[in-house]
Amino acid sequence: MTSISLPMPTVGVPLPGRGCDCTRCAFWMGPDGRGGPATVEPLCSGSNADCSYCGCAATEAGSSAGACGSCPIRCGSRTDIAAWMHDVGGTLAFDDLSVEGELPQLPSFIPMTDGSSVTALDASLRWPAYGVGLRRVFSPDTHTIYPRFAGKDARQVLGLGEQQKAVLVGYGEDPLVEAFWSYRRRDGLVEELASQAWDVILSPNYSIYGNWPRAEHLLNMRRCLMIAQEFHEAGAVAVPNVYWYRLQDLERYRAWFDDVPAPGVAMNLQTVRENNNWDSWALPGLYWLAENLPEDLPVLLTGLSRADRIAQAVALFGDRLTLISQNPHQYALHGAVMTANGREDIHARPGDAFAVTVRYMSSLLPRR
Repeated sequence: MTSISLPMPTVGVPLPGRGCDCTRCAFWMGPDGRGGPATVEPLCSGSNADCSYCGCAATEAGSSAGACGSCPIRCGSRTDIAAWMHDVGGTLAFDDLSVEGELPQLPSFIPMTDGSSVTALDASLRWPAYGVGLRRVFSPDTHTIYPRFAGKDARQVLGLGEQQKAVLVGYGEDPLVEAFWSYRRRDGLVEELASQAWDVILSPNYSIYGNWPRAEHLLNMRRCLMIAQEFHEAGAVAVPNVYWYRLQDLERYRAWFDDVPAPGVAMNLQTVRENNNWDSWALPGLYWLAENLPEDLPVLLTGLSRADRIAQAVALFGDRLTLISQNPHQYALHGAVMTANGREDIHARPGDAFAVTVRYMSSLLPRR
């Protein structure tokens, strides 16, 4: 009897290695940077030693087809990993993605509000731009656009004047942005938000955590750029959000921004509260980006509120930096203000407290 060697069946797209096995992974750079035996796209230096999900029992042989249904982590062992690879276009590279456009004139500081009219808060300010978070526009419960914004012009909803700008800050907790991703095509969510005539949309951010498998990192970095491209194609001025975990991630972004005339780069730092995370991850990455991104690329940072961190960001990015923060609104709800001495509970009227904090935070940034 003669044995005949048959090719292994394929799913038509490259897949991460099952069990984070680099030798079976389509994205491993290999020991010399030229890939391994299964490499299709050499863009990953290897599995994440800090991953908490390796050896997941739910994906072992014999598990049911829905074993991964309740797991939020996308790894090479998922029973539906091929579907996820199809969902992001069958690649984890950035080469096929493009986001073009030019930012309108923005102030160096943009306060965020709750999505209702800013008329009372803006009475004594006439501030050039206001931001609104995604959760104020897209419901985390119904996964639809709130009636307040559905079919409306965002600037009219916010009560802005002709020269004032409306910025959609497309960030949110993981369940919110994951739901937006899942329903966006079925319900035309990207097109709906683009039709609301936001002057700028910071595209949704898909998280990268240190204890997640490398495949999840790679998928989410691509999704951050994909969703920005979709907003751009829908007619919006879209700024892609970037997250990173390794130096090679930053290097991939540099190559992409060198080739793509993006209107800017955005980073969400709202969850970087502890000094350890700031010193070990955020600040080193910001230093590298400041040194390596195009010198004229606008940088939009969301979430910085401490004066010392703002000063560090200003030292790195200078007058191309735009800071977006919800602190003035949060403080104003309690009659508090932010000053050089920190938070002061002065029991002021919300509009007055809001104006004080906006002016103070703006004073920490270069005039524009």
